[in-house]
Amino acid sequence: MNTAPVLDPTHTALLVMDCQPAILAFVPAGEDRNALLGRVEGAIADVRANGGTIAYVRVGFTDADWNAIPASNKSFAPLAQHRVMHHEDPATAIHERLAPQDGDIVVRKIRYGGMSTTDLDQQLRERGITTLVVSGVSTSGAVLSTVIDAADRDYQLYVLSDGVADPDTEAHNVLLHRVFPSRAHIIDTTELQALLRAD
Repeated sequence: MNTAPVLDPTHTALLVMDCQPAILAFVPAGEDRNALLGRVEGAIADVRANGGTIAYVRVGFTDADWNAIPASNKSFAPLAQHRVMHHEDPATAIHERLAPQDGDIVVRKIRYGGMSTTDLDQQLRERGITTLVVSGVSTSGAVLSTVIDAADRDYQLYVLSDGVADPDTEAHNVLLHRVFPSRAHIIDTTELQALLRAD
């Protein structure tokens, strides 16, 4: 029995992070990737149907962004050096199955976290959002950085255990079972449905 508090959809946003072809390529092809997309697609539909907010975070770089990345940045310097993940490249678009609709929040970031290089926090607060449900790729990248940052900003947090994925299964499991529970409620997409609809 999950002890996670019931969600008030009017103050809740589902974060859909880095669900872009270039990043989804790191999730095993075929059933794994399709299943993940299907679960996130379902979560989006459930949150929408209950009046919640959908917020998309995608990574993509302009020439100026690449030029501003210092060589000391272990993760992002190679991307700048090889000029990959240009913001207009179709591989950095949000996956067509999860396409944003009018009224959704969409931000473009240039580091791991969903808030550190965007105005996502400001947009959420302007809409009265106090609770975040986190999904996306990868657990040890965007999800980890965003959960830690959002927890420090006092959001009530939920991580969708079956709506996040990582190429490193061990890192994924340690984060979900050992690291995130101190900052977030760990639920799956079925529990999300129940928490949204409970009175």
